Amino acid sequence: MGQPDDYQAESQAPDLADSSNSTDFDNIDLDSPWIEDDLPLRTPASNPITAPSDKGPVAMVETAFLASAASLMWLINLYFPPGPLLRILFPVPVALVYLRWNSRSAWMTTLVSGLLLAILIGPPRSLLYVIPYGVLGVQLGYHWRQQTSWLISLPIGAFIVTLGMFFRIWLLSWMAGEDLWGYLIAQVIQLTDWITNRLLDFGLLGVGVMGQLSPGIIQVAAVSMVFFSSLVYLFTVHLTAWILLERMGIAVPSPPQWVQQILEE
Repeated sequence: MGQPDDYQAESQAPDLADSSNSTDFDNIDLDSPWIEDDLPLRTPASNPITAPSDKGPVAMVETAFLASAASLMWLINLYFPPGPLLRILFPVPVALVYLRWNSRSAWMTTLVSGLLLAILIGPPRSLLYVIPYGVLGVQLGYHWRQQTSWLISLPIGAFIVTLGMFFRIWLLSWMAGEDLWGYLIAQVIQLTDWITNRLLDFGLLGVGVMGQLSPGIIQVAAVSMVFFSSLVYLFTVHLTAWILLERMGIAVPSPPQWVQQILEE
């Protein structure tokens, strides 16, 4: 009895598929990789690693590092004062950022230092670092980058430090609710009167010099003394920074010739 044509076609189809599959498996090369690479492998020499041309991250890291260093010096000097050593270095980190990068980075260093100190010890004490030492660091960095003479940068820096001293007195007076400047002037007047009376008692002064000094003269003398002490402080800052930064390979203005002669001797 004959079978339909459809049945014969269906029975022959699996046989053809099995024969084709066996032929495909026989042609497979087992030594060849199963997955071909889409892209050719590159040797390390064909794609060298180069330094990034963008200096933004480096400037940001140096700004953060030097800001934290300045804040740390202020904290150590506040709680464990080692004398005037750290005070000489207060404006140097900000000035170093200015010399390394630009004015924006220097102001950012001052701002970050103020914010760090505000978190650690409170805003009032942080302001005492920003004014005058943060502003002084920016001023020194600008003049050192311009290779300005010490005869110009010293008086300007001393003026900033003097303003910072009176800002400190004003801030403490505002916090205490008292006129500390007037109190200091009154104490100085009393001290001068006491010294004058003692000199009269010992006969070192005549009676004709008796008289109380006016508060105006005392204030002028006090401001002059503060400005003079600021000049001495700025001179030590310039000298210390010149010694340190020259060894780091950063060009700063050289001191006057008579200072170099003293150092050479």
